[in-house]
Amino acid sequence: MKKVEDMHLVQKKWLTPQIVQMTLKGGLVLQMNRPGQFVHLRVPDGSTLLRRPISIHAIDQEELIFDVIFRIEGKGTKLLSKLTVGDTIHVMGPLGNGFPVSVPQVQSGNTACLIGGGIGTPPLYELSKQLKQKGMQVIHILGFGSEKECILEDAFTKLGQTLISTVDGSKGTHGFVTDILKDKDIQADIYYSCGPVPMFSALEALNLPAPVYVSYEERMACGMGACYACVCKNKNQEGYKRICKEGPVFQAGEVEI
Repeated sequence: MKKVEDMHLVQKKWLTPQIVQMTLKGGLVLQMNRPGQFVHLRVPDGSTLLRRPISIHAIDQEELIFDVIFRIEGKGTKLLSKLTVGDTIHVMGPLGNGFPVSVPQVQSGNTACLIGGGIGTPPLYELSKQLKQKGMQVIHILGFGSEKECILEDAFTKLGQTLISTVDGSKGTHGFVTDILKDKDIQADIYYSCGPVPMFSALEALNLPAPVYVSYEERMACGMGACYACVCKNKNQEGYKRICKEGPVFQAGEVEI
Protein backbone atom coordinates (compact mmCIF):
# COMPACT_ATOMS: atom_id res chain seq x y z
CA MET A 1 0.00 0.00 0.00
CA LYS A 2 1.29 3.41 -0.95
CA LYS A 3 2.21 5.37 2.18
CA VAL A 4 4.34 8.34 1.07
CA GLU A 5 4.00 10.92 -1.67
CA ASP A 6 5.03 14.44 -2.60
CA MET A 7 1.61 16.06 -2.69
CA HIS A 8 0.69 19.46 -4.09
CA LEU A 9 -0.74 22.29 -2.03
CA VAL A 10 -3.73 23.46 -4.09
CA GLN A 11 -5.55 25.72 -1.63
CA LYS A 12 -4.76 27.52 1.61
CA LYS A 13 -6.82 29.75 3.87
CA TRP A 14 -6.53 31.16 7.36
CA LEU A 15 -9.41 30.36 9.71
CA THR A 16 -7.95 32.48 12.53
CA PRO A 17 -4.60 34.32 12.81
CA GLN A 18 -3.08 31.09 14.19
CA ILE A 19 -5.08 28.34 12.45
CA VAL A 20 -4.63 27.44 8.79
CA GLN A 21 -6.50 25.08 6.47
CA MET A 22 -4.61 23.42 3.60
CA THR A 23 -5.89 21.33 0.72
CA LEU A 24 -3.43 18.77 -0.67
CA LYS A 25 -3.74 16.79 -3.89
CA GLY A 26 -2.30 13.43 -4.89
CA GLY A 27 -2.90 9.72 -5.35
CA LEU A 28 -2.34 9.01 -1.67
CA VAL A 29 -5.90 10.24 -1.06
CA LEU A 30 -7.19 6.93 -2.46
CA GLN A 31 -5.83 5.23 0.68
CA MET A 32 -7.74 7.60 2.97
CA ASN A 33 -11.15 6.31 3.99
CA ARG A 34 -11.39 6.13 7.79
CA PRO A 35 -12.13 9.34 9.72
CA GLY A 36 -9.84 10.12 12.62
CA GLN A 37 -6.61 8.99 10.98
CA PHE A 38 -3.69 11.37 10.55
CA VAL A 39 -0.83 12.17 8.19
CA HIS A 40 2.81 12.82 9.00
CA LEU A 41 4.06 15.95 7.20
CA ARG A 42 7.72 16.65 6.56
CA VAL A 43 8.74 20.15 7.62
CA PRO A 44 9.84 21.84 4.39
CA ASP A 45 13.26 23.40 5.07
CA GLY A 46 14.88 20.27 6.50
CA SER A 47 16.01 21.95 9.73
CA THR A 48 13.48 20.00 11.79
CA LEU A 49 14.12 16.27 11.88
CA LEU A 50 10.73 15.02 13.05
CA ARG A 51 7.60 15.17 10.93
CA ARG A 52 4.44 16.80 12.25
CA PRO A 53 1.33 14.64 12.82
CA ILE A 54 -1.82 16.40 11.56
CA SER A 55 -5.33 14.94 11.65
CA ILE A 56 -7.21 14.54 8.38
CA HIS A 57 -10.08 17.02 8.24
CA ALA A 58 -11.89 16.12 5.01
CA ILE A 59 -11.46 13.64 2.14
CA ASP A 60 -12.57 13.90 -1.49
CA GLN A 61 -11.39 10.83 -3.39
CA GLU A 62 -13.06 11.87 -6.65
CA GLU A 63 -10.94 15.04 -6.77
CA LEU A 64 -7.92 13.34 -5.16
CA ILE A 65 -7.77 16.02 -2.46
CA PHE A 66 -7.84 16.08 1.33
CA ASP A 67 -7.75 18.87 3.89
CA VAL A 68 -5.77 19.37 7.06
CA ILE A 69 -6.29 22.09 9.65
CA PHE A 70 -3.65 22.94 12.22
CA ARG A 71 -2.70 25.63 14.70
CA ILE A 72 0.78 27.15 14.81
CA GLU A 73 2.35 25.76 17.97
CA GLY A 74 6.09 25.84 17.30
CA LYS A 75 8.81 25.95 14.67
CA GLY A 76 7.56 23.02 12.60
CA THR A 77 3.95 24.13 12.24
CA LYS A 78 5.09 27.70 11.64
CA LEU A 79 7.24 26.58 8.71
CA LEU A 80 4.40 24.46 7.33
CA SER A 81 2.05 27.45 7.55
CA LYS A 82 4.37 29.48 5.31
CA LEU A 83 3.95 27.12 2.34
CA THR A 84 2.07 28.61 -0.60
CA VAL A 85 -0.20 27.22 -3.30
CA GLY A 86 1.89 25.26 -5.80
CA ASP A 87 4.40 24.02 -3.25
CA THR A 88 4.84 20.31 -2.58
CA ILE A 89 4.70 18.60 0.81
CA HIS A 90 6.09 15.15 1.52
CA VAL A 91 3.21 13.26 3.13
CA MET A 92 3.23 9.94 4.97
CA GLY A 93 -0.11 8.31 5.68
CA PRO A 94 -2.85 7.67 6.37
CA LEU A 95 -1.68 6.51 9.79
CA GLY A 96 -3.28 5.36 13.00
CA ASN A 97 -6.52 3.79 14.10
CA GLY A 98 -9.45 6.10 13.34
CA PHE A 99 -13.02 6.41 14.59
CA PRO A 100 -15.09 3.21 14.31
CA VAL A 101 -17.95 3.61 11.85
CA SER A 102 -18.93 -0.05 11.50
CA VAL A 103 -19.93 -0.79 15.10
CA PRO A 104 -23.52 -1.92 15.87
CA GLN A 105 -24.55 1.54 17.11
CA VAL A 106 -23.86 3.05 13.69
CA GLN A 107 -27.00 2.40 11.71
CA SER A 108 -29.65 4.38 9.91
CA GLY A 109 -32.00 6.20 12.25
CA ASN A 110 -29.65 6.21 15.24
CA THR A 111 -28.07 9.33 16.71
CA ALA A 112 -24.38 10.16 17.12
CA CYS A 113 -23.08 12.99 19.28
CA LEU A 114 -19.72 14.45 18.18
CA ILE A 115 -17.87 16.48 20.80
CA GLY A 116 -14.93 18.67 19.78
CA GLY A 117 -12.60 20.87 21.77
CA GLY A 118 -10.59 23.61 20.08
CA ILE A 119 -8.21 22.34 17.41
CA GLY A 120 -9.57 18.83 18.09
CA THR A 121 -12.69 19.82 16.16
CA PRO A 122 -11.46 19.41 12.52
CA PRO A 123 -11.19 15.57 12.35
CA LEU A 124 -14.81 15.25 13.48
CA TYR A 125 -15.99 16.78 10.20
CA GLU A 126 -15.11 13.80 7.99
CA LEU A 127 -16.59 11.54 10.66
CA SER A 128 -19.85 13.48 10.60
CA LYS A 129 -20.02 13.27 6.81
CA GLN A 130 -19.59 9.49 6.84
CA LEU A 131 -22.15 9.00 9.62
CA LYS A 132 -24.67 11.09 7.67
CA GLN A 133 -24.07 8.90 4.62
CA LYS A 134 -25.03 5.92 6.77
CA GLY A 135 -28.35 7.54 7.68
CA MET A 136 -27.36 8.66 11.16
CA GLN A 137 -28.61 11.80 12.87
CA VAL A 138 -25.63 13.85 14.07
CA ILE A 139 -25.38 16.37 16.88
CA HIS A 140 -22.21 18.45 17.21
CA ILE A 141 -21.05 20.05 20.45
CA LEU A 142 -18.00 22.24 19.86
CA GLY A 143 -16.06 24.03 22.58
CA PHE A 144 -13.62 26.93 22.22
CA GLY A 145 -11.89 29.45 24.43
CA SER A 146 -13.66 32.41 22.88
CA GLU A 147 -15.64 33.46 19.82
CA LYS A 148 -12.39 34.50 18.10
CA GLU A 149 -11.19 30.88 18.27
CA CYS A 150 -14.42 29.38 16.93
CA ILE A 151 -13.94 27.51 13.63
CA LEU A 152 -16.03 25.40 11.25
CA GLU A 153 -19.41 26.25 12.75
CA ASP A 154 -21.06 26.73 9.34
CA ALA A 155 -19.57 23.51 7.93
CA PHE A 156 -20.86 21.42 10.83
CA THR A 157 -24.26 23.14 10.85
CA LYS A 158 -24.84 21.97 7.27
CA LEU A 159 -24.54 18.37 8.51
CA GLY A 160 -26.63 18.58 11.67
CA GLN A 161 -27.49 20.40 14.87
CA THR A 162 -24.45 22.29 16.12
CA LEU A 163 -24.08 23.73 19.62
CA ILE A 164 -21.20 25.98 20.69
CA SER A 165 -19.67 26.64 24.09
CA THR A 166 -16.96 29.16 24.96
CA VAL A 167 -14.99 29.44 28.16
CA ASP A 168 -15.42 33.23 28.29
CA GLY A 169 -19.08 33.20 27.25
CA SER A 170 -18.51 35.31 24.14
CA LYS A 171 -20.44 32.82 21.99
CA GLY A 172 -23.00 30.12 22.69
CA THR A 173 -23.10 28.51 26.12
CA HIS A 174 -20.84 30.04 28.77
CA GLY A 175 -18.70 27.13 29.92
CA PHE A 176 -17.62 23.80 28.53
CA VAL A 177 -18.98 21.12 26.20
CA THR A 178 -19.88 19.02 29.23
CA ASP A 179 -22.15 21.84 30.43
CA ILE A 180 -24.16 21.53 27.20
CA LEU A 181 -24.35 17.74 27.57
CA LYS A 182 -25.69 18.05 31.10
CA ASP A 183 -27.96 21.07 30.69
CA LYS A 184 -29.62 19.87 27.49
CA ASP A 185 -29.60 16.18 28.50
CA ILE A 186 -28.42 15.14 25.04
CA GLN A 187 -28.99 11.43 24.43
CA ALA A 188 -27.23 9.50 21.68
CA ASP A 189 -26.55 5.91 20.63
CA ILE A 190 -22.82 6.61 20.35
CA TYR A 191 -20.47 9.45 21.28
CA TYR A 192 -17.24 10.53 19.60
CA SER A 193 -14.80 13.13 20.85
CA CYS A 194 -11.52 14.83 19.99
CA GLY A 195 -9.81 17.54 21.99
CA PRO A 196 -7.70 18.19 25.09
CA VAL A 197 -7.22 15.48 27.73
CA PRO A 198 -9.08 17.37 30.52
CA MET A 199 -12.18 17.27 28.34
CA PHE A 200 -11.96 13.47 28.17
CA SER A 201 -11.73 13.25 31.96
CA ALA A 202 -14.86 15.39 32.24
CA LEU A 203 -16.68 13.22 29.69
CA GLU A 204 -15.81 10.02 31.55
CA ALA A 205 -17.15 11.54 34.76
CA LEU A 206 -20.57 12.00 33.12
CA ASN A 207 -21.01 8.21 32.71
CA LEU A 208 -22.71 8.67 29.36
CA PRO A 209 -25.29 5.97 28.52
CA ALA A 210 -23.64 4.72 25.30
CA PRO A 211 -20.15 3.90 23.97
CA VAL A 212 -17.73 6.84 23.89
CA TYR A 213 -14.73 6.95 21.55
CA VAL A 214 -12.02 9.56 22.04
CA SER A 215 -9.10 10.67 19.87
CA TYR A 216 -5.95 11.60 21.78
CA GLU A 217 -3.47 14.26 20.76
CA GLU A 218 0.15 13.49 21.63
CA ARG A 219 3.69 14.31 20.53
CA MET A 220 5.01 11.67 18.15
CA ALA A 221 8.32 10.72 16.56
CA CYS A 222 8.08 7.97 13.92
CA GLY A 223 4.28 7.93 13.67
CA MET A 224 4.25 4.20 12.88
CA GLY A 225 4.62 2.57 16.29
CA ALA A 226 8.32 1.69 16.07
CA CYS A 227 9.83 4.17 18.52
CA TYR A 228 7.35 3.93 21.42
CA ALA A 229 7.59 7.69 22.04
CA CYS A 230 3.81 8.20 22.33
CA VAL A 231 2.72 5.35 24.59
CA CYS A 232 -0.10 5.51 27.12
CA LYS A 233 -0.81 3.01 29.88
CA ASN A 234 -3.61 0.48 29.66
CA LYS A 235 -6.21 1.25 32.30
CA ASN A 236 -7.44 -2.20 33.28
CA GLN A 237 -4.51 -4.40 32.37
CA GLU A 238 -0.73 -4.36 32.24
CA GLY A 239 1.21 -2.83 29.38
CA TYR A 240 0.97 0.17 27.13
CA LYS A 241 -0.61 1.20 23.85
CA ARG A 242 0.87 3.43 21.17
CA ILE A 243 -1.21 6.47 20.32
CA CYS A 244 0.14 6.53 16.75
CA LYS A 245 -0.59 2.84 16.09
CA GLU A 246 -3.32 1.41 18.34
CA GLY A 247 -4.71 4.96 18.58
CA PRO A 248 -5.18 7.84 18.31
CA VAL A 249 -8.79 6.68 18.83
CA PHE A 250 -9.64 4.54 21.88
CA GLN A 251 -12.84 3.70 23.65
CA ALA A 252 -13.24 5.81 26.78
CA GLY A 253 -11.75 4.02 29.78
CA GLU A 254 -9.43 1.87 27.66
CA VAL A 255 -6.24 3.82 28.51
CA GLU A 256 -5.23 6.03 31.41
CA ILE A 257 -5.76 9.73 30.86
